[in-house]
Amino acid sequence: MQIEGTLEEIIFRNDDNGYTVGILSYNTTPVTIVGKLISANIGENLSLEGEFVNNKKFGYQFAFSSYEVVLPKTLAGIEKYLSSGLIRGIGPVTAKAIVNMFKEDTFEIIEMAPDRLSEVRGISKNKAFEIATKFSELKNIQNTVMFLQQYNITVNMALKIFQIYGAKTIDIIKRNPYKLVEDVEGIGFLTADKIAQSIGIPKNSEFRVRAGMVHCLNNATEKNGNTYLPKKMLLSATADILNLDEIENEEIFTAALDSLTLDKSCMCFWHDKDEIVMLTKYFRYEYSIAQKLCLLNNAVEEGKLDVSREIAYFEQRNGMTFHEEQKRAIEQAVNHGISIITGGPGTGKTTIVKCIIEILKQNKEEVLLLAPTGRAAKRLSDSTGEEAKTIHRALEVNGEYAGGGSRFVHGENNPLKVGAVIVDEVSMVDVMLMSCLLKALPRDARVVLVGDKDQLPSVGAGNVLGDILKSELFPVTMLTKIYRQSDDSLIISNAHMINNGVMPVIDNASKDFFFEQKSDLNDIHKTIIDMVTKRIPSFANVEPMQIQVLAPLKAGVCGIDNLNRTLQEIINPPSQRKMEINVGFTTFREGDKVMQMSNDYNLVWHKRNGFIEEEGEGVFNGDIGQIESIDFQTGETTVLFEDGRRCLYPRTDVGELSLAYAITIHKSQGSEFDVVVIPIIAGTSLILTRNLIYTAVTRAKKMVVLVGEKKNLKRMVSNAYTVKRFTLLTSLLQEQQKVVSDLFK
Repeated sequence: MQIEGTLEEIIFRNDDNGYTVGILSYNTTPVTIVGKLISANIGENLSLEGEFVNNKKFGYQFAFSSYEVVLPKTLAGIEKYLSSGLIRGIGPVTAKAIVNMFKEDTFEIIEMAPDRLSEVRGISKNKAFEIATKFSELKNIQNTVMFLQQYNITVNMALKIFQIYGAKTIDIIKRNPYKLVEDVEGIGFLTADKIAQSIGIPKNSEFRVRAGMVHCLNNATEKNGNTYLPKKMLLSATADILNLDEIENEEIFTAALDSLTLDKSCMCFWHDKDEIVMLTKYFRYEYSIAQKLCLLNNAVEEGKLDVSREIAYFEQRNGMTFHEEQKRAIEQAVNHGISIITGGPGTGKTTIVKCIIEILKQNKEEVLLLAPTGRAAKRLSDSTGEEAKTIHRALEVNGEYAGGGSRFVHGENNPLKVGAVIVDEVSMVDVMLMSCLLKALPRDARVVLVGDKDQLPSVGAGNVLGDILKSELFPVTMLTKIYRQSDDSLIISNAHMINNGVMPVIDNASKDFFFEQKSDLNDIHKTIIDMVTKRIPSFANVEPMQIQVLAPLKAGVCGIDNLNRTLQEIINPPSQRKMEINVGFTTFREGDKVMQMSNDYNLVWHKRNGFIEEEGEGVFNGDIGQIESIDFQTGETTVLFEDGRRCLYPRTDVGELSLAYAITIHKSQGSEFDVVVIPIIAGTSLILTRNLIYTAVTRAKKMVVLVGEKKNLKRMVSNAYTVKRFTLLTSLLQEQQKVVSDLFK
């Protein structure tokens, strides 16, 4: 059955898949319609193909399976369409005047002879041109969205693509769909390849090979943390993903790589006896880090300030005594432009930082405390008694960033007004964020980097702390002596034992470190659920929401996906009083514990501090919060994050969240939790490593519970394998030090 009418109202719309509930005026009768509309604009005339159905809850509806946007044919319909607001510059009065003059030829005049619109009183030639432009753009948008929808590209993503390419979108994509991979964030190679194959682009096209190379380089940075790949490895990976013979297509591969280097998308050069390929932006990140660190280290004149009196006074007031290695860390921090302090839990890093802050403030230096995540910043603030910020918050996210400018308000042209910066949990900081931070520092700023070199490297690209230590260019204090641990506590000592390759004490005699022996994966899963929902809350008097499961893997019986589903059902079960929405295979419910899975620099947040209302932009990878509310009609979801920021997620952005009753150990970096529960399972030695279990254990403040087999724990503790990341920073640091040293002679 086919019906035609005007879209009068939108009751509900899912912008991610186009599902719409609306009211259509059909023969002057309002009809509820349900189905997928690629774009939904009130006032549009729609021709729908479908059938009337009787919904038990909502009554009679017209469920349509296909539709077409048609321009209205009656004079009343044309006038209503023009006055609907779809075309900027035409209101009810102007619409009436246009239709009165041109009658049924109105649309033909707008499209083919727009200058004639100036014959209507009140419409200038400029306004006539603007009306025609908007009308044409509206048609182009509809055509573009319809074209892209057949490739399962969402409406929002289609509009994003149209914003980049405009009216030429379809022509550009038909000619070379692989441009999407390089130009549009969020479009991957597989999507572009699907379009290309459907329109007949050869599998050995240079366009396809070029896009495959970019895809492999992006994969290497985003999934494995590399900032470059050896050329041989890149070519082999590209050949694999394209299913092409590298030797047979050698000329095409060479031409594709040449085009990437020619337009400066990539750089190709020799490094350490190997030819390497690097996305240009990552070279710039690492180069700028190396240059600024060396400049800062040389710009701040190495002092010989004797701070022994200040240290002694700090010790006296705090009733403690620094070890010699701790005193050396303090002296180096106040006497050098760059200094690094690294050590495991309980080695006194926080106490050292407190003393450094005190001395620098006595010397009238403005000190800024920073950390990569909100949790780490809060912990730093609580332990020092000083305000600490996330790096993103200090740099201030630039809401107008569109990919070409800076992501942040503060940078080289607008530096932070600070004399010294102390960055905690620096092992978590990737090359992009470190580059942006250093660019925003004054030329005479002092930088103290604090972290644990044995933690997992950053989730993002690079190995900043490890590469800086490897360069051996800056003063480093490695803290080894344990100071903070009560007699009946094992968390800190066991962490250090694990880090040294020694099996931890798991006799269950302490108050904070426990091991539950289970062999079967289903038993491990069941025990973890029981621990989180019943046993630990009863034993430790904590709420299940305060207990964090940290798992090595996403998939599997004991992976976070399965654990989250089970924990959600018990901790936050379905209820008629709780709204919920489905995104992919995940159900989000009011009250759920969630984590932001990627950086979103444009999402607006609000935060109330007493009577002061703050507003800003940006939520970041690893931020944890709780769903406050879900709007049934729009799908908009409000999340309250742990630091007090409240964000409203449009329905299309809810997919940036993940359930967080259980998270991966990698995602837990920089965070601390009261109680941590960790499944100990068998698996590949490439993943289940010593530094993985060490990182997990050091996330706990009050209690660690391990569930699994002792033999698998022993394998992890004995497995010192670390993934080698291809990074250039150490080499660039050594090169820049020579250059800068010559400048400061």
